[in-house]
Amino acid sequence: MTDPVADWWGTAVSRIEPNRVELRGIPVQDLIGTIGFGAMIWLMLRGERPTDQQAHLLEAALVAGVDHGPHAPSIAVARMAATCGVGLNNAMASAINTLGDSHGGAGQECVLLLDEIRELEAAGSKLTDATDEVIAAWRERGIRYLPGFGHRFHTRDPRRDPLLELVDRAVTERIVEGGHLRAARAVEAALAPVPMNIDGATAVIYAELGFPAPLARGLFVLSRSVGILAHAWEETGQGRRNKGPIPPSVLPTYLG
Repeated sequence: MTDPVADWWGTAVSRIEPNRVELRGIPVQDLIGTIGFGAMIWLMLRGERPTDQQAHLLEAALVAGVDHGPHAPSIAVARMAATCGVGLNNAMASAINTLGDSHGGAGQECVLLLDEIRELEAAGSKLTDATDEVIAAWRERGIRYLPGFGHRFHTRDPRRDPLLELVDRAVTERIVEGGHLRAARAVEAALAPVPMNIDGATAVIYAELGFPAPLARGLFVLSRSVGILAHAWEETGQGRRNKGPIPPSVLPTYLG
């Protein structure tokens, strides 16, 4: 017989009782000092421990997305909020809340793009035909920039190659299957000379590791939170106040 009160927040993620803390069924004292943070993220999301190779690949993606400087809205907002005296928690929350569809959501969208290609492949289409069909469908929806490809700042994202090299190695070692990697490279070939960017490369990793598309965004949020914290903390220590988004010597264009 169920207890409607105890079932209110029923969860398999954690078990908390007096003198007892279990995470995914494992006593926390058995995890402290024995598991890395990337593997801990995997355990909490998936309910099982990753292999060392899976954890290494996940951590590589998380490391790659940590920071992209004040060019990124999330980092700029973190620094600006910190100068308003709101404290680290509010500065971080303000920055994280900017990670929406246009900034932070490309990884999730890229996984969905690659999933569509793989579905057509599974139905019997050739990879190139499936790629062309999906790209055309996305273009018809008015999507000008395909998520995960091209970059407004880099002609070639320096994070792309090392990430894809790790995926290539993981495919060779049969850690991942490689279908999403093949689909991403097919899109890149179709869009040439526009290269894959970090959102595309990390989308490949998350998808190859079996994370559904929404978690590609969630994992990016975890990754970028590290850079957000570092920038907010640095700005807090510089003692500046109300440092707005543009220097005071630059007046916004009046459109009236």
